[in-house]
Amino acid sequence: MSPVQVVRRIGFYVFVALVTAFFALPMLWLVTAPFTRNPTLSVSWPDFTLGNFKHLTDDPNALPSLYNSAVLSLWTMLITVAAAALAAYALSRVRIPGRDGILYLLLLLSSVITGTSAMVPIFQLMFKLHLLDKDIGVILVMSGGLLPAAIFILKDFMDTMPKSYEESARVFGANSFQVLGHVVLPNVRPGLATIAVWAVVNVWGNFLMPFLLYRTPEKQPAAVTLNNFYTEGGQPNLALISTFSLLYSIPVVIMFLFVSRRYGFRFHGGIKA
Repeated sequence: MSPVQVVRRIGFYVFVALVTAFFALPMLWLVTAPFTRNPTLSVSWPDFTLGNFKHLTDDPNALPSLYNSAVLSLWTMLITVAAAALAAYALSRVRIPGRDGILYLLLLLSSVITGTSAMVPIFQLMFKLHLLDKDIGVILVMSGGLLPAAIFILKDFMDTMPKSYEESARVFGANSFQVLGHVVLPNVRPGLATIAVWAVVNVWGNFLMPFLLYRTPEKQPAAVTLNNFYTEGGQPNLALISTFSLLYSIPVVIMFLFVSRRYGFRFHGGIKA
């Protein structure tokens, strides 16, 4: 190996080490700060106290908000995955004039019209439908926002599903719902897993819509409750924020590891005819 190659190799490893440290330090702070009596923004060796967790359990809305987030995420995920599977299968198999244009238009509109720009009409719509401060209202709004991208991603998996599989099932007398449930969906499980995790993560970290549509503090999810750990002057309570953030992140990490190990993640299909 020439001296130039040695210098390049050393420079590459130094660059990788710096990038790794840049992303690892915040994670290290998140793990150590909850066990420190008076955490600061710097990473330090914790003095191993559980007092921060005790203070967090004394808050009447802290731990219940994690349950609220789980309920919102689960129901939004189920609606998104079910509706996206049906729509993606229909768009993949039925030849409709302008089908691709409609799909790209929906994806474009869902990207351009964000929750911030649409929050006034969404609030008015929920108010007129009497769905303010109700779980079903928040679930429907977030499901509608996730559906265009979910359909777009899942349609690619449906396109790679050989039609011969479905034709073979129909020969043996399977109807359309049996073909979808017993043939199509089992073969696109990586796509369904990807959409499910993606939907849960989006809802789990969503602050704007629950903050806008919920009026009762007891119904607010964890993303909104986290904002309560700031004083009126805007000063953060680092002890409670770090402790709550650690508990807040654990369910998503466990779900990601489980789904990644069980199904894997792909954003395209891979079935050969």
